[in-house]
Amino acid sequence: MIFAAGLGTRLKPLTDNLPKALIPIAGKPLLEHVIMKLKASGFHEIIVNVHHFPELIIEFLKENNNFGIRIEVSDESNLLLDTGGAIRKVKWFFDDKKPFLVHNVDILSNVDLVELYNQHLQVGSLATLVVSKRDTFRYLLFNDDNRLCGWINEKTGETKPTDLSDTFRFNKLAFSGIQMLSPDVFDLMETLDPKFPIMDFYLSNVQTQIIKGFIPTDFRMMDVGKLDVLEEAERFVKKNP
Repeated sequence: MIFAAGLGTRLKPLTDNLPKALIPIAGKPLLEHVIMKLKASGFHEIIVNVHHFPELIIEFLKENNNFGIRIEVSDESNLLLDTGGAIRKVKWFFDDKKPFLVHNVDILSNVDLVELYNQHLQVGSLATLVVSKRDTFRYLLFNDDNRLCGWINEKTGETKPTDLSDTFRFNKLAFSGIQMLSPDVFDLMETLDPKFPIMDFYLSNVQTQIIKGFIPTDFRMMDVGKLDVLEEAERFVKKNP
């Protein structure tokens, strides 16, 4: 699944008339960069969620004949479901009982998605999150076995779970917007509200479910979420074709 429904407010004014997914980087829209990476890694069935200018994304996919693979669209035009709700809405698409990938449209990286998939299968966790050591103020907290234990906002001191103590014991890592999920998530999501963030879902299940971090070697990534990184993203794409 490719998350492409965001409003792209940090990319205004470019997103006043264009969805973030179609912002061009090195001559190709972000969405195309992600689709081609997934396709090269062996993913041949993709669903894209849409909300902001959905018709432009649908037309783009149609013009490119879905890049020769199966690509479906999950329409959130009437209500943005947040990341967790968006995943639950497409349960029908992931009907083969196999793990599935979720990838933010604004993330460019050199991560080996086959290695990620294989580790997820080997461990058998509920989810495997691509993480790295990166400067931020919101961190996921992992133990020495790379199992997710919590989250902290270092600016406010807020933690999840709220009773989490001795946070210094954990490894602080930043989430990259790429994750592998077990289809078991759908059973756990069944009673939740239609709209919810996937990270809150994980953090509410850390005590009973195994959620792992995946730290790629020599990891390079770009979060193409702000105007001031567009030039850097162009250079990134040329160095990491």
